[in-house]
Amino acid sequence: MNKELSETFSAQINKEYFSAFLYLGMANWFNQKGLRGMANWTYVQYQEELAHAQNLYHYMQYRSESVTLKQIDDPTSSWQSPLDVFRHVLKHEQYVTESINNLATVALKANDHAAYNFMQWYVSEQVEEEANANDIIDRLALAGDNSNALLMIDDQLGARTFTAPVVPGLPAGA
Repeated sequence: MNKELSETFSAQINKEYFSAFLYLGMANWFNQKGLRGMANWTYVQYQEELAHAQNLYHYMQYRSESVTLKQIDDPTSSWQSPLDVFRHVLKHEQYVTESINNLATVALKANDHAAYNFMQWYVSEQVEEEANANDIIDRLALAGDNSNALLMIDDQLGARTFTAPVVPGLPAGA
């Protein structure tokens, strides 16, 4: 793996950890507002982001590459409304999509087809992440100021559970 690709992987690992803390802050905000379902949804998102970072880390270790971890900036922790939070989710996921696509492009330019192939799971995952955020935004926008509708959405989001992702390209047990 060339230096640019290794550095880009390290940067992505750091971004995934930042994402995890952003979602943990969102879960905290929702809990403080009594929206336990949305708190659950964002907490599951926190768990997913940690898993993404860990899988990228394990991939680098599998390739005998060093990872450079850096200080994580403080994430935003205050929003105006649930709709505001999920608009922030979408904006953040679009940023992550751009970063993931860049990593895949760097791998391809480096002629590292193994890394490029590994990143395809993340590319597909980002399509799902953005679609989920858009769906929730649409439902919250339709709910408007209707507290019954908001509580119904909250209840639905509370059903989400975490399942550790299986990313092709990692050895069993990684």
